[in-house]
Amino acid sequence: MRKLLIPALGLVLAAPAFAAATTYELDPAHSAAQFSVKHMMVSNVRGEISGVKGTVSLDDKSLKTSTVEVTLDVSTINTREPKRDAHLKSADFFDVAKNPTITFKSTNITAAGKEKYKVVGDLTMHGETHPATLAVTATGSVKDMMGTPRRGFEATTKLSRKTWALTWNKALEAGGVAVGDEVTVTIDGELVEKTDSTAAKATATTPSTAGAKATTGSPTPAKDAKAATPAK
Repeated sequence: MRKLLIPALGLVLAAPAFAAATTYELDPAHSAAQFSVKHMMVSNVRGEISGVKGTVSLDDKSLKTSTVEVTLDVSTINTREPKRDAHLKSADFFDVAKNPTITFKSTNITAAGKEKYKVVGDLTMHGETHPATLAVTATGSVKDMMGTPRRGFEATTKLSRKTWALTWNKALEAGGVAVGDEVTVTIDGELVEKTDSTAAKATATTPSTAGAKATTGSPTPAKDAKAATPAK
């Protein structure tokens, strides 16, 4: 019996570790994905996808249970050239009408040094899903004006357009192609901890409905005085 109780006790004591993960949401107002790709073999064209949302479940003590999910709204792509943006949204490239989003879902997260992580996952883009690896650097943590914890990060990767069937191109007369195959991607993100502390503060400072009704329904001192005055 004792031999059975000791392992059972160990499981009970270890149980809280499974609940140690903290859930964060990407703050879309302070997060964006930038990319760059070679143009005409000689220069880099840079752009941004500002529509970013996602959720991170992070357990600092056990990365094996941590997860990352990010979604990019391709319709928010911006290269500072409207005609080029329209071309990127067309069927020649992302085909936004059929594939409006780019998604990433982690499958494995490991430490890669101080405040650095290797995040492997499935990247779905242009209707194709393939593995991708993000090199992530934690850039700090702070509490905002409301006391809510925030954490910053930078994630980088390099992708081959051909892997996701983004093969549109034009050959140059002098040799080479108009658009390079390798795309460098950087995501600057700010995570906001999902917490009930703000709601709790609001509840603590707001009178309850029942209390308000009880106050409204109770007689005022003036009415009490009139009620207590004998009729003449």
